[in-house]
Amino acid sequence: MPQGKHRRPRTNPLTRRVVAAGTGTAALALPLLSATTASAAQPAQAPASAAQAAAQDKSITHKTVKGDTLYGIADKYDTPGGWRQLYKDNRKTIGDDPRLIHPGMELTVRTTKKASTPSKASTTAKKSTQSVARATQASVKTYANNLDGWIREALDIMAQNGIPGSYDGIYRNIMRESSGNPAAINNWDSNAAAGTPSKGLLQVIDPTFAAYHVPGTLYDPFDPVANITAACNYAAARYGSIDNVNGPY
Repeated sequence: MPQGKHRRPRTNPLTRRVVAAGTGTAALALPLLSATTASAAQPAQAPASAAQAAAQDKSITHKTVKGDTLYGIADKYDTPGGWRQLYKDNRKTIGDDPRLIHPGMELTVRTTKKASTPSKASTTAKKSTQSVARATQASVKTYANNLDGWIREALDIMAQNGIPGSYDGIYRNIMRESSGNPAAINNWDSNAAAGTPSKGLLQVIDPTFAAYHVPGTLYDPFDPVANITAACNYAAARYGSIDNVNGPY
């Protein structure tokens, strides 16, 4: 997608596998829940069992940061019952949608391992967390791995971020720009000559993708959902909505 000028891409016949890919902060360890101790009448092995039960009952407070998901938090702390139990324990804090985890929430997390302070997130860690976010969303609402599913998932993300656009507007522009091929790339126009070829379903150039990338989606212009949401975010800023785009943009 050029900045105001765009030519129809040459469709690449190759197909691409959709990638489905955040950081945590140090959790504040709370005191262990009371553990049952052995009485004098119990055998010598009883104290070890009590200590094991105490470890299983331990809970900590995790303060969420950008990119956190219930699945990721539950996996990090080996939470009994997984993310569903974590959501059940913290529903009053989170609300009715387990996908909407806002930074700064203090969640009570059951854990069988000690909390540790993770290192500063790398690009790989961010992509991994985004993959977990996708997996969590899929567990709540499933999207087909095709053009229809990509558009519907993008529309849900757009609605959460206040980005306008309709199914018909997105579909119409995708068919004009890439014929529905998420791996399409334009290697011949002026943008390509300048070193920034148009990419993906809605043919977005890298500078535009970087400026209008929507948090919570993969940082990859070839990812169908990330490409659609970034393009619609750009179109909203420039034209009011992707629905108002009927030609090169």
